[in-house]
Amino acid sequence: MNITPDTLSRKQPPIAHPLEVIPVFRRWPSSVPRNVLYTIIFSCLVALVLTAIDKTRGASDQMLRANFPATLLISNLIGALVYGGMFALNRSLDGWVARLRGVRRMLFYVSLMSVSVPLGISLGNVLLRGASPLVVLAQRGVWVYSLATAVLVAGFMYLVHRSGERRMQQAMATARNNELIASSQRLLAEARLRALQAQIEPHFLYNTLANVVGLIGTQPARAQHMLERFIDYLRASLAASRGDQATLASEAAMLAAYLDVLAVRMGERLRYRIDVPDDLRGFAIAPMLLQPVVENAITHGLEPKVEGGEIVIGARVLGDRVCVEISDTGAGLAESGAASKKHGGGVGLSNLRERLASLYGGAARVELLENQPCGMTVRLMLPLNASPTSIPSTP
Repeated sequence: MNITPDTLSRKQPPIAHPLEVIPVFRRWPSSVPRNVLYTIIFSCLVALVLTAIDKTRGASDQMLRANFPATLLISNLIGALVYGGMFALNRSLDGWVARLRGVRRMLFYVSLMSVSVPLGISLGNVLLRGASPLVVLAQRGVWVYSLATAVLVAGFMYLVHRSGERRMQQAMATARNNELIASSQRLLAEARLRALQAQIEPHFLYNTLANVVGLIGTQPARAQHMLERFIDYLRASLAASRGDQATLASEAAMLAAYLDVLAVRMGERLRYRIDVPDDLRGFAIAPMLLQPVVENAITHGLEPKVEGGEIVIGARVLGDRVCVEISDTGAGLAESGAASKKHGGGVGLSNLRERLASLYGGAARVELLENQPCGMTVRLMLPLNASPTSIPSTP
């Protein structure tokens, strides 16, 4: 059973059972069928203990065999009355029994046992011997035995509940600690990504402005187009960096602006296509998740290749996942040599894998495949019905 701070805070504490002092009986969460079964087992154990006590007091084997059925029946009747009383009161009073603490809890158990034990003994005598309950209750020994048993069992149940509370508090502390660790890891991954973007974007800015300056005199129309698309890219990337989530449509628009700027710089060496179906344009995705992959394909795939190539960005539904592919016809693993290490396992893809793990856990994955006839394909498999758990960005 997964325990989280939210579930612990929302649920009322369940009624602990005395058998939970034994670790093997803690495997199953508290429920009515489980508690009924545990009550039967516990009552049978009590009958065995009482029989053993009688044995130590000198009772003969014949007497023990004769009395054991009655002891077993009365123990189960008392157990049924105790658990039934706790369940009925807890249900009718909206968890009042489970919320009792300290002296009030101890007094409740003593009171419940003081009623249940003599009542169970009376019912047992009615069933076994047909004796009147009033006659049984009129016996002084019955009350002494009942009160002594009530105090002992009530004390035992009090200790059991205290132990259950401590286990619950430890589980809550562990869940909160795990949540804190996961949150810290997610923050670290986001911080690394933003630090990497902060290092890359100035170079992209300087190179683009240098190209614009170089084109103004000879090709002013291309310079104007490049500057306009660069402004579009900056506007989209600024909005993405300040948002917790984006859509495939907004990511595709930002990538189109980014590739338009690079197309002016690389000329005919760069071609691209973006194919996002209408029904996936609103699909929620973490902002700036695809841009590092495209940048990686340009840097290590197309730029090293003299004739350049094409980048294709596509998305489709595969079962319960959305498959986003970024394919290039660049150098690929076979031709890029040392650069292939960067292409397949560089910082960009490492950050992408870490980011997917922090956003989706194990529900998302990234695959690196050889493209045909050349180049590489990066495939992201994202859960269709889960939103990424992104970190609020700093303004």
